[in-house]
Amino acid sequence: MRGSKSKTLSSLFRSASKLSKQWKSASPKNSAEDIALKNYVSSKPLSEIAAETLKFNSHGESPTLLSTELSSIFCGDLDSDLTDSEESSYRSGLENVLDVPWLANEGKCNTSARQKVISRERKEKWTFKNTEISRFHQLVNQCGCKLGADTTIKVFGKLGRETGMKEYNSLIKLCIERARETNDEEVSLQKLSKAYQLLKSMTEQGFQVEEESYGPILMYFVDYGMVQEFDFYCELIIDRNADSLARLAYYEMLLWTKVQNEDKIEELLYHLSLYDGTDKSVFQENYLLALCESNRVKDFERLLQTIDTTTISSTASLTNIFKFLGKYRLESSAVKLLQELVTSGNGEKVISNFIYTYTTNIPSLAVEDITLEFKNLHAELELKLASSQYQNLIKYCCELFKVHAALDMVDLMFEGGMKLSLETLNSILEACDKSCEYQLVHRIYSLILRHDIKPNSETFRIMINMTVRSKDFEGAYGMLKDLEKFNMRPTPGMYNAIMAGYFREKDTRAALEVLKKMDDANVKADSQTFSYLIANCSSEDDISKFLDEMKDSGVPLTKYVYMALINGYAASGQFEQAKQVINERGVHVKGFNEIRSVLVSALASHGQMSDALKIYEEMKESQCKLEPKAIIALIENLLSEGPLDRLLHLLEQLNGLDLWVDAAYRVISYCIRQNHFRSIVDLLKKLVDIYKDDEVAQESVFDEVFFHIAEKDPINLQFGLDLLQVIKKEIGLLPSRQCLDFLLSACVKAKDLEACHLIWEEYKISGLPYNILSYVRMYRAMLALGDYEYAADILDKIPRDDIHVCSVVQACQAAYGTGKGKGKKKKKENWEGCGM
Repeated sequence: MRGSKSKTLSSLFRSASKLSKQWKSASPKNSAEDIALKNYVSSKPLSEIAAETLKFNSHGESPTLLSTELSSIFCGDLDSDLTDSEESSYRSGLENVLDVPWLANEGKCNTSARQKVISRERKEKWTFKNTEISRFHQLVNQCGCKLGADTTIKVFGKLGRETGMKEYNSLIKLCIERARETNDEEVSLQKLSKAYQLLKSMTEQGFQVEEESYGPILMYFVDYGMVQEFDFYCELIIDRNADSLARLAYYEMLLWTKVQNEDKIEELLYHLSLYDGTDKSVFQENYLLALCESNRVKDFERLLQTIDTTTISSTASLTNIFKFLGKYRLESSAVKLLQELVTSGNGEKVISNFIYTYTTNIPSLAVEDITLEFKNLHAELELKLASSQYQNLIKYCCELFKVHAALDMVDLMFEGGMKLSLETLNSILEACDKSCEYQLVHRIYSLILRHDIKPNSETFRIMINMTVRSKDFEGAYGMLKDLEKFNMRPTPGMYNAIMAGYFREKDTRAALEVLKKMDDANVKADSQTFSYLIANCSSEDDISKFLDEMKDSGVPLTKYVYMALINGYAASGQFEQAKQVINERGVHVKGFNEIRSVLVSALASHGQMSDALKIYEEMKESQCKLEPKAIIALIENLLSEGPLDRLLHLLEQLNGLDLWVDAAYRVISYCIRQNHFRSIVDLLKKLVDIYKDDEVAQESVFDEVFFHIAEKDPINLQFGLDLLQVIKKEIGLLPSRQCLDFLLSACVKAKDLEACHLIWEEYKISGLPYNILSYVRMYRAMLALGDYEYAADILDKIPRDDIHVCSVVQACQAAYGTGKGKGKKKKKENWEGCGM
């Protein structure tokens, strides 16, 4: 499919190039005056482009009408959830925004004066934060997502908005994203054509094409191996920005490695070796990065030997190189590069960071070994280990939830007279909390007290939460009292952690007592407190009571309170009330989808599947995404009735590996019950693909499936035998020992002696040697199926020196008998005294 696209797109671009030949000769010179003017005015507004390319004719629509159209596009079905006064205010605000004269129609005047006027008028309407993305660029992205690039050009042309680099880049990026998402070749061609028009328009306006503009397009061609299109685009880019040659070399190397053209790769490296320009090191650096990206180890090492690494000034580039060196365990190259950096006078902190990058990217290395390698490299290079390097390693351990190793490093820091930052301490606490290592809170609290660390409110909140999680409520209250030692006051979050713990334990009386203690300590309940209280109410009257208390306390209704209301009403059986929550006056548009997702989850969990599915369908029609928890709730509650198509569709909507895998096994269990063989195979193939780089995980992919097959009642043994053959022949893997153990149990349940012998042979075929447990399982199977002669042969192979094995054998004999005959009876008698 991509091949045919490549051919079509090539002709498309080349036809377009004929229409733009005049541009090259008419391109403006990059004088200082032109550049200064370009920085303010984009020489050609989108309105002209819209008229030329889209034949968009203005009919003199008023700003009011245009704002109405835009409002309906952006808000969609959310408008129906606003009250009349809110809707009027919302539309009035949008209309006022559209009235901002982005391009004053004053005729030609002083550029600087015009810029000041426009800037002042904008500031009157908007307040920008230093870290906030421009509202206009958000509007460009929203328009592009909702309308597409064509209509976006129409809209902003209509507004008279001059087009700058960021606007062009946003639309180009959007076109490429849409081209990647679609499976329709025609649609992807249209999106790529539009990206080309936008890029060409930029060059015609006199903008210098930078990587932010052409990078997404070239990466698309690289990913799909579109060589002709890549060459065509590079010509256009080089014509307008000759300085981009070295960076284009990066994409060119990526392309040839992607299509595995070894001749071209060799040609690039050969020409690079002959090149003696002043920018040779820049080319070398970009080729090196491309080889890292493409995992070309031999070519990477060959090029690394020829490059003067001290000329690589980019820290980001060196970081990527050290990641690659660690990934492929290129220790000698890593040490050589580090020594060169030390000799060239790089700071110890910088080099230590590179050591950290290298060691933490070595695969299948235990945390303790990474720490040892980290220390050894510092010693070899005669670098001092500072506290910042220790803390980097501690954070790395926390990311992997290796909290015991992290705390051991904290001890080493204190032994060396170093100090631990509060940020690092809190990261350890968070990792302990997430990894359920709640008992470590006492060790950490002891460190705080012994080493005079000044904790903050968040430190105490996490520690109290961990103490509660370990069901030590007395200890949690003790920590609240200890706040006085640090001249700190308790916060609502600390009490909320204790309250949540009591609710988990179903101790409502103790949870309500927490509220009283908050009042005694003069700590005001916040929205989270009331969320816990409302969500755990058992009646509508209790919910109303807490809502009134919230109102009297002046606590705002947050989205979490609305979610709690939904859960509280659903738990008390008030489903209509739960559905009415999303129509409440104060529900914010921003969190609307999350609140609806909670409603879907609550309804599904309480058996109201028809209502839950109806809301889900409404969200789907309005192109709103359901939250993962809600999808899981739907899948969980559809497993008893299906249908399969809906379950598979819901599975497709899930993002996040862990959630998808968990839901996939749930769907597989449904398929086993309903005998949907092909769907199981398809899902198993996806699971195998997910774990293609993890052999241990891949081995256990099928274990749960065969467990469900063995547990099914009535048993469908042939289903399991057929699946075993598909795994071997179609998927190309061998079953694990556990899979065969489950199948052996299924054979006993099905009373199929022939199948039992077949599975016994599969152990050999799969390269799984028989062990004691295998023999015991087979012995039990033979007794249960009445093959006493073969059972006696298996019995001879079972060692008699383990009392536990002996007791299992004797239990099997008692349950199934051993058959008639003196010899067999004698063997039984011998087993009665074994292991003693």
